Order: sequence, then C-alpha cells, then structure tokens
Amino acid sequence: MGFHTLHKYICVFVLSLQIVWALDEVALLNPPEEPLPDYRLEVLYSCDEPATVQLDCVVSFETGITSTLLLRRWSCDPGHPKVKTLQLNLPDWLVYRGDGIVPDSQGVLSCILLASVRYSGFDDAESSVAAQDVATLWPKPFFSRPVKRHQLCISWSTEMLQLTQLFSKKQCPSERETVHLLSSLYGSTGESFGITKTLDPYGAEFLEHSRVKAISSPWCMFSMWIFVTRHCQERLCGLLYRIDSLNNYVTPTVLLKKSGRLHIQMDGESEGSSAFTPTFKVPLSEWCQISVKLLGRMVTVSMVCVNKEQRTVHSTVEMLEHTVVLDDTEGYFVIGGGKYISGVEGYFGPLVYYRNRIPAHSMDDVVIPDVIRTVNLTGWLHTCQEFRLEMDVKISGYSLQAQQGTESGKTCFDAFHKWMVRDRLPSKTQCEPWETTVPHRRQAAKLAKFLVFKHGESRASLPAVGRALYSLSLHKLSRASSTGVVSRILPLLLQAGCLADNRALHMSSVLYSAGLGVEEQPNKAWLLALLAAQKDERLALLHLGHLHHQGLHGLPADPDLAYAYYANIAQQTTLDRHKPTPQQTFVEAIYLNNDEVLNLQTNEDHHLFQWLKLQAGRGAADAEQAVARMLFWGQQGVSPDIQKAVKHYERGAVQWEDPVSMYDYGIVLLQGQGVEKDIPKALTFLKKAMDQHFVPAINALAWYYESYERDYEQAVQLWERADLLESSDAALNLGVMYSQGLYPGKAADQCMAYRYYRKSAERGHIRGGILLASIWTTGIPGCVSRRPSDALLWVKWAAEHNGYLGKILRKALDSYLKSDTFSSLLYYMMAAESGYSPAQFNVAYLCEQNTLDFLDPSFASNCMWRYYNLTLQSENPDTYALIRMGDLLYEGQRDGQKDLFSAAAMYTLAALRNEPQGWYNLGLLAEAGYRLPLSVLIDLGLSELYLADNSLLLSTLYKRCRDSEDTHSYLPCSLALFNVNLRSFQKDYSAAIKFSTAVAVVAASTIFLIILGVLRRHVLSPN
Repeated sequence: MGFHTLHKYICVFVLSLQIVWALDEVALLNPPEEPLPDYRLEVLYSCDEPATVQLDCVVSFETGITSTLLLRRWSCDPGHPKVKTLQLNLPDWLVYRGDGIVPDSQGVLSCILLASVRYSGFDDAESSVAAQDVATLWPKPFFSRPVKRHQLCISWSTEMLQLTQLFSKKQCPSERETVHLLSSLYGSTGESFGITKTLDPYGAEFLEHSRVKAISSPWCMFSMWIFVTRHCQERLCGLLYRIDSLNNYVTPTVLLKKSGRLHIQMDGESEGSSAFTPTFKVPLSEWCQISVKLLGRMVTVSMVCVNKEQRTVHSTVEMLEHTVVLDDTEGYFVIGGGKYISGVEGYFGPLVYYRNRIPAHSMDDVVIPDVIRTVNLTGWLHTCQEFRLEMDVKISGYSLQAQQGTESGKTCFDAFHKWMVRDRLPSKTQCEPWETTVPHRRQAAKLAKFLVFKHGESRASLPAVGRALYSLSLHKLSRASSTGVVSRILPLLLQAGCLADNRALHMSSVLYSAGLGVEEQPNKAWLLALLAAQKDERLALLHLGHLHHQGLHGLPADPDLAYAYYANIAQQTTLDRHKPTPQQTFVEAIYLNNDEVLNLQTNEDHHLFQWLKLQAGRGAADAEQAVARMLFWGQQGVSPDIQKAVKHYERGAVQWEDPVSMYDYGIVLLQGQGVEKDIPKALTFLKKAMDQHFVPAINALAWYYESYERDYEQAVQLWERADLLESSDAALNLGVMYSQGLYPGKAADQCMAYRYYRKSAERGHIRGGILLASIWTTGIPGCVSRRPSDALLWVKWAAEHNGYLGKILRKALDSYLKSDTFSSLLYYMMAAESGYSPAQFNVAYLCEQNTLDFLDPSFASNCMWRYYNLTLQSENPDTYALIRMGDLLYEGQRDGQKDLFSAAAMYTLAALRNEPQGWYNLGLLAEAGYRLPLSVLIDLGLSELYLADNSLLLSTLYKRCRDSEDTHSYLPCSLALFNVNLRSFQKDYSAAIKFSTAVAVVAASTIFLIILGVLRRHVLSPN
C-alpha cells in the first residue's frame, strides 16, 4: 500500500469520526511540493450543513505584500466525506519561466494552498470559515522552471518586446568618465581637514585599456570653484592634490601660496617632478573657477573670477620638459587640508574631473553653478558688509560723543536751542546723519551706544555688539510662550551673526531648517550653517556633517564630505576634554520619557547632591568619586567647578586611600588642572593606585615615563601590562609608539599601529576612534583597505562627545525640568539638527506632548513625524520611537494614507527588542483583520503556517507580550490573551454550548416546577 493511499484512508477515517461529532473538515490529500503545471489535486471534505468549499493560493512577495488568488470553489452537501479531484491551475508566473509573455516572478517568497469550508454562501469574511487546511509550495528558481509552450503564434509587438529585453540585458554598465569629486559646497576652516576621494578602474575593457595607455600621456581636465576669504597663513595651503602609496605629492598638485598665487606641480616617470607658479593671483571674496588641463607635456592653467556682473579671465600655458604621469586609481585625491598640509580658508564649490577628455568650451562661457547661485553667499556677505560699515560709523560717532562728555539723546540740539527755550518755542532736535537708523537695526544701534558709554571704544567692538545681540535674543526667547515671537527675534540673531557671533548663525540656521516660528528655508539654513562652520563653530560642523551624511534637505549624501566636518569637531573634542571650561558639560544621553533617569538629575542645592556630599564626608569612596566627577565634568545637572572637584579628589586620595581618587588626584597634579602642578606628588599617588591594581594608574605612569623621562622601554612595559587588562589608553599609546617608530627595538609599523588603534577604539577611546577613522579614510597599501563609511561612523561617534554639545543638552534638560518647554525645545532642536539621536527623540517627544498647546497642531504633527523618523536612523533607536512611528504610519498622519505594512515593520523592530507594546500592537493589527506579511512572521521567528490560523497567531503574540520583563504590561496582555482564548473556545464549541444551554434551560424549568409543587403542598397541608 502506497504512502498517499494510506494517508488518504487515515484522513477518511479521522474525518468520519469528526462527522459523528458534527464537525466540518477539509484536507488536501496529495499537495505538490512546488508549483507544477496541470497537477491533479485531491481534496477531502465534509460539512454538517450546506456550505461552500474554496481553494485559494496565498502568495507572499519579497516586498512584504501578500496576495490571495481564488483557484476553485464548489458546493458541499451534508453527508459522508467526499473526495474531489481537480486540476490545479496555478498562475503561469508561478510555474513557468518568464519569457516576455509570461511575466517574471523572482520576487515571490512562498505560495500556500489554502482549502476551506465556508458558510453563508460565498462570503469571504473570515468569520464564515468553519474548517481549513494548508500546504506550502516552494517556487523553483528562475532557471529551473520549464518554459511554457504557447499554443498560438505570438504577436509582432510581443516579439519585438522580447528582443528589446534581450538587447537591454546586454548593455554595458554606466562608467564615470566625468567624475564629480565635489558636487556641493564645503566650508574650509583652513586647518588640516579636507575631503578624500578615490577612483576605481573602469569596468569596460576598452575604457580601462585607454586609461592605462594614457597614464604616461594624460588628456584630461580638472575644474574647481573656490571662494577664498583669507590668504594662506603658511607657505602653502591645499586646494587639490593627490597622494600616492609612498605618501608623495603626485599629479595633479594645485596649492595656494602665501602671496595668493597658485603653485602647480606635476610628476613624471623617472625625471622627477616639475613645478611652476602662474603670474596671476587668486582674489579674496570672489567666486573663481580654476581649470587645469593636461595634454601630454602641456599644462594649461586658467582662472575665471566673477564679482557681481564683472568677469576677470587669466590663463597661462606651461610646456614641461618631461612627460606628465597620472594614474588616477593609485593613491587618493584630497580637496583642502590633509595630513601633510593645511587647507585654504574659504569655500570650495563643485569640482569636476574629466578623466579622458577636455571639454570644448571658452572661458567666456563659464557660468556659475546652480548650487552656488542657490546659496547666494556673496549676497549675504555684501549685505553684511554694509551693516558692519554702518555699525562702525555709529561706534566711532558714539565714541566721539563720549569723549566730549555728551550723549546724543540729551544734548543733540539745533543751533537755535537757547532762543527756543527762552521764548518757549517747540524745539526739534537735529541729530547727525550717521545716527539715522532703519527700524530693524535700532536695537543694534542702542546696544552699540550702551557699550560705548559704559566700556569705552576699546571694548565696544563689532564682535562685542554681536555678543550683546545674541544674549538679548536668548533673553527674549527664554520669555516666549509660543513660537510667534521667533519671527521678531530672528533679525537680531542674523545681525549678531553678521557681527561675528557664530552661535547666532547656528541658531538661525536651526530655526530656518526646522521651521520653528518661521517659514522653513533649507537653502538659507544651509548658508548660515556654512558661514558658522567655516568659522569653526562646533555645532555647525556637526550640523553640516549630519546633513551630508544623511543627504537631507536636498543635499547629496557624501560620506567623504561629511567626514571632513565630523573629523574637525572630533579633533576639537579631544583637545576640549584636556581643557575643561564652564562652556563645556559632559554629554549625557537622557531621554525625556525615562522618569528614572530624570529623577537622578540634581544640582548643587538639590537634596540628592547634598546627600552624596554627606556620604562622601563620612568616608564613602563611591560617593566621593561621584561628587568629584559631577563637579569636574558638570554631570547630572551640577555646574562644573574644577577647584572643588580637586578637593574631593584630594580627600578621597589622602583620607580614604581610594585608588580611583588617588588616580584622579594624581592626574590633576600631573597636568596642573585646578591645582598647582606637582609631579613628584602626582607620581606618589599614581604608584599607590597602581599598587592596588588600578589599571588607569598603570597607563598614567607609562605616559609619564614616555613624556617626561623618555624611558620608552619602561613605558612600553607598563603599557603592555595595562593592555592585557583591557586598557583603551594603553592600546592607543602602543599604537602611537609603533606609528612613530618609538617602540624599542622595532621599526615604524603602521599596520601594527592600526591594530592597536582599532583595539583602543573598540574599547571606547575617543582619540583611538579618530586615529582609526583617519586610517580607514585613506587606507594603508597592502594592509588596510579604504572604508569611508566606517570611518565616518567613528568620527561621528567621537564628535558627539564634544562638551559644547553637552552644554546645549544640559540647557535643554534644565529648561525642561523648570517647565520652560519652549526653551527646552529650542535647545534640543539645536542638538537634534546636529544629528544627535537622543535630542531628536526629545524634540519629537516635546512636540508630541505639546504642553499648553504652545505649538501649532500642524507643526507639532510634522515635528513628530520628522524627528521620530530621524531617531530611527540611529544605530540603537529608543523603542518608544519605534512604537510612536508605527502609530503615525498606522494613523496616516503624513499624507492621510495608512501604511500598515510599514507600521507592522516598526512594531516588529520594537518587539524584537523585547518591547511588549510591539507585540501588543501587532496583535491589534491582526485582530483588526490585517494579514501580517510573511517577512514579519519570519523576523519574529514564526512559520508561515501562522497565516492560516489567526487565533494561534494572536495567542502567540499576546503570550510573548505577557511574558516580557515589563511588569506593567502583564495585565493588559493577559486580558487580551484571555479574550482571544474565549473567542476561540466559543468558535470551536459553539454547538456544544448551545446544546448545553438548552439542556440547562429545560432542566432549570423542570426543577423550578418541581420545587414550586413541593412548596404548594407544604402550604396546603395544615388545612
């Protein structure tokens, strides 16, 4: 007896038993394992009442979409089980290979045959399903499927379509013959931070052969736009150059000299390099296009500068004595500053490299690129220059009045004042022409006058007026209760930025970028951020790094450009941490929905801080460490006070002999932070801490031997010991020793240095992460491949530890704790626009809360969508953001259209991180009739069979919700699970329940009549 025959008889026997108990059933007796053409399928079915048997095909696609296809439907009459044999007609795209007539179906994940017995006629509602059975079919790979033999001749149009598809598959891939090394704008601070680019060989054999052949005889052109704000302060500054594998400058090398003239350098095969200097100079504050054309030994350098409507053209041709060599795939290109040279102070515009041609166009045809016109940097600078000149005149005039002992508001009289006073005639003051001020600049003039009369001309400078305007703007914003005041204060911020207050530029950029109280203007926000970043404003550097990392506001995503901004502030972060100031605070990732962390925030007068100080005075080493740490770094709401922190370090080290305090006290003594430098005393405490096996003390002593004693052997010995104990500092310093060739008995080894830098970074060292990123952005030939995306993530991580960012976050949190919601939103928005994920979450959370309706409802809704969405792009987003983003997608708040698939994906991500709300919301979606995609079930670790049994799916989801570690979710999840089980029980035993209810009613009635008769006999018996 065959297996299928045995299986068939077993199904008939089981189904017969179920018929006795009046249960409906259906079974697929011989389902195929894969979609087959013309397959004969046998279906066993029975029903208790007239019903319908339906056969469906449920197809799941890679996109997450699930489609149900009706295959067959027939009636079922009550009685014994029946077997129906039918031909399984599946869609051609599931069975056959796509051929132009049959569509392609490579996006299919699985196919499920679903047989069901349904009541209520041909209704498709799930409640009408009485019984069902499923079988999974796995589609064959594309080339393993048969080709369908079409019975009719195909039409001419179909045949042409097939030929077109064949030809389209044979097209060559696109090649980057014209390379846009920079398609955006870059604000260069003039430091050693620039944009690194590499090129790959051509994929097409012909193009690559031509490129290799032209290495010794290049025919190409480089075109760059540059806006220089200040002449080079060193002998040479970088514009565009290439570094080879031996760290040499090679073709092309375009540098800017201190005199403003260009330095052009080209190298040959064996003749060495040649350099020349064109006669023209690069002007200041003008957009100029510099072109370098290479044609064999001839080098043509031209420059076109545009100043308003004026155009200046320069050109020079140099014939070299040797052949120029250019292999653009070897080494890397650098735009601006780099490891070996500082960059130009100013702005870089689009930079194009024509790899194998020189475009035919005249210098008279040069047009300013659209991206430069859109930003309109020159327009801002011209307007700003006019304002600065006006304020200079006013400061000089007020200074003259102050020297004469008069004040314009009281003593600016006309020539006939004496006679007017004597005759009581109405007087009209006649002021100097320079005192006339347009209304929107009166506040700046008043502040300039106040500073002159209070501090004198020496301290009443333009930057001082700018700082005063910024402080006044913050004061007005802190008193605001709604966003309406922003539009009135924004002009003050712009004027402050014009007068060199870069903080005001950054805040204005944030307001335009977020649209808080003003019309959202991404281009103007970008301009203001560029102005601030070019002046080295830390948060503006973060902002631009974030924009180019994510490609926001229409800007191109460029990891190399983003790296240039992030690397700048990351380097400043390492320097800032060695020079603590009141303007810096330790960066703490605090989420406003975390009440436990919020309750730990304190200040100098808070009971928690006072209790810690009391415990520290009683000898609790942990409390002493906590108080000192709060005071030194400004943590948990405590203002930084290094002198007080040192006293706690000293007490912990001297009185309690705590190794942590001894180490911290030794470090501040060694560096002279908050206390006079005392190296012998510092060594004493560091050695005591090391004797107690405190690993950082071992590293600190090694640093002393290396920096002060130049005893590299002793230093390396201690660092090796600390490295075995997982010290991040030790790994970093060993990497430096290998890199600089200071490791005793060993030559410089950059590969070994890289290994130690990576180890240090993975242990959490900020400088280790920066050095690792520096290697990954260029690579080490033969050792380390270039990894620009990973390099970007490391410098971003390092940059987000900057203390100035921490100060903004602290201001935001303090404002929130004081119920100043508007100020809190403003400060968090400054950090959020810089890409800091916890701040993005907090902005969305504040917009969601919208306390006292201080935000317009439409702005609050868009704010939630925007910043929760940005939060999700971080490496480890908060689960609350996942849930809320899922809710927004479910409610269709973005465009009015519900996106259930994306909502389910958000809830799934939350559920996988053990968030009970994620499991609960998935259950609600399933209860509402939404069929969860197969991709969601796979992610949750559930098989596709759960698609066929909604009750089982709901039970599983709610059980996982109940069994999570969150005690608050136990009750609602348990109730939901009970409701599912109750409905399942009612569905499975509805007939039995009805029969039991009927029996109970009859029995109760009979018992009632019997009892009534007995009582009646008892009443009548006395008579």
